[in-house]
Amino acid sequence: MKITVLDSSPALDGLDCAALSALGELTVYTAMSKEVLSAHLKVADVVVLNKVRLDTTAFAAAPRLKLVTVLATGYDIVDAVAARAAGVTVCNVAGYSTASTAQHAIALLLELTNQVGRHALSVAGGQWQARGIWSWAETPLLELEGKTLVLVGYGAIGSRIGDVAKALGMRVLPVTKTQREGTYALAEALPQADVLLLQCPLTPQTRHLINTETLAQLRPGTLLVNCARGPVIDEAAVAAALHSGHLAGFATDVLSTEPPASDNPLLSAPNTLITPHHAWATRASRERLLAETVENIRAFWAGAPRNVVNP
Repeated sequence: MKITVLDSSPALDGLDCAALSALGELTVYTAMSKEVLSAHLKVADVVVLNKVRLDTTAFAAAPRLKLVTVLATGYDIVDAVAARAAGVTVCNVAGYSTASTAQHAIALLLELTNQVGRHALSVAGGQWQARGIWSWAETPLLELEGKTLVLVGYGAIGSRIGDVAKALGMRVLPVTKTQREGTYALAEALPQADVLLLQCPLTPQTRHLINTETLAQLRPGTLLVNCARGPVIDEAAVAAALHSGHLAGFATDVLSTEPPASDNPLLSAPNTLITPHHAWATRASRERLLAETVENIRAFWAGAPRNVVNP
């Protein structure tokens, strides 16, 4: 079996791929350009990928290909219909980053409220000595006890975030696609939010879910955190709300284009924290991702495919 990893970085950076290598003849590429993709697909029985796109043309160039396993939960980079037409099974890995992503979402919220990084840099820059007092804060500090968190998306990650928020003393209002007991409609929840946190999938219904109209339903001074997907928000609308002060702060791990264009309005918006789409990327999370990928390949070759997304 010839296994080709098209783009190992950053998912597999620093990890021991011996278990993957033991399954067959392994070739690993850090990244893959469109110009050479067809040549590498031509000789592969199994392809492992993260962000390399496979469409009808790609599958036509891969006569030996039998399995594609995605180093992620989302698999929109692979045309699953074209894969099925070509007789190629597509698998993904779900749940590997639940703990890490929930932890990062809470870290973003705590940075907005406590500004730990900002104050640590101030101390490192000599500001404590310059001020000459025993305690000071450059920004107001916000206690989360008793505040209301509106949580859009209440799957495995969202519910984990909700549990941590409750432990911090917050009131949690989950917003879900299908109304069920204990959940809220978005329009009902937004006016109650002190913090709005997004952890929903990107679908046609959630694209630009947070826009000028929905932002207007928030109380002035609300905090916004996005660990979902960049296009869930209208970035220009969020930037405008930050400039006006209607939003007191915004933190995100995702943007509509990654890496961002230099004119992305959020790059110059006040009270904004942006991390480079790495909520999922702890070593523990990536080790689970690799282990599940190995099992996907092993199970497929044993005739019992698992985590199949294009049955």
